[in-house]
Amino acid sequence: MNQIPTGRRRGGLRIWVLVLFALYAGWYWYSNRSVDPLTGQTVMIDRSISPEQEKALGLQAWRELLQQERPLPADAQASRQVRAIAERLITVIPEVSDALAAEHQMQASHIEKSFDWDVNVLQSDQVNAFCLPGGKMAVYTGLLPVAQNDDAIAVVMGHEISHALLRHGAQRMTRERLEQIGQAAGAASGMDQGTLRTVMSAYGLGSALPYARSQETQADELGLMLAAAACFDPHEAIPLWQRMDQTSGGGAPPEFASTHPSAGTRIQHLEELMPKAEQYRARFCKQPTPTPALPN
Repeated sequence: MNQIPTGRRRGGLRIWVLVLFALYAGWYWYSNRSVDPLTGQTVMIDRSISPEQEKALGLQAWRELLQQERPLPADAQASRQVRAIAERLITVIPEVSDALAAEHQMQASHIEKSFDWDVNVLQSDQVNAFCLPGGKMAVYTGLLPVAQNDDAIAVVMGHEISHALLRHGAQRMTRERLEQIGQAAGAASGMDQGTLRTVMSAYGLGSALPYARSQETQADELGLMLAAAACFDPHEAIPLWQRMDQTSGGGAPPEFASTHPSAGTRIQHLEELMPKAEQYRARFCKQPTPTPALPN
């Protein structure tokens, strides 16, 4: 009786393992797809990750952060400035969401209704800001001199709020689970660690990083519409990103190896969005109470 060589048996088993994992990954990807009403794009969010779970994770991260970093006093000029900008942006979220969803013949989910908003300014040289799922938001003092005015800071804050509204955190968690399936498939099939690292690196450059950049582009668009609708000047987004590029001193990685678009790509996209932003400003802007100037 002829026996199948051990190497061939192992090779056949590896193929079957990879096939089974591929089928499971395909089912996971297909069953967790949905269309985001604010962008009209198909996204993948694990159905087991609810907005409430995201909010709880955001609150946990917020509490941990506040144990490490102390916000500026609520009556500080920068705190009052940033909170006034945030209030204007938050106020227009429902109508901007409805307008964007209507462009795609859909209805907005209004995830913001469950948010418990909290906005603080943190003392740090970081030129950054963030908004966690559930509405916990911070602006670092290092951003203020680069922003220079409330219109520019509103563009940044609108961008960060948009990440939370678009559930980008849940989307990243879902892709991480899909990546774990791929890593498990490689390990179960007997793939050596060097090959597995090469495969995952190729996946990062070919899929994960472009996906992250597309999220940044989505947040840029929604954030610009929020800023314009809240009566901020959307045109300030262009000099803002020119200053941001100068601040980096050319130290940013090339776009293909980054989670963010290059400053040039970002500026070009924002320029293309200006006519739409002007329409949103004309449609939704109601003259606001002036906000105090940012400190130099």
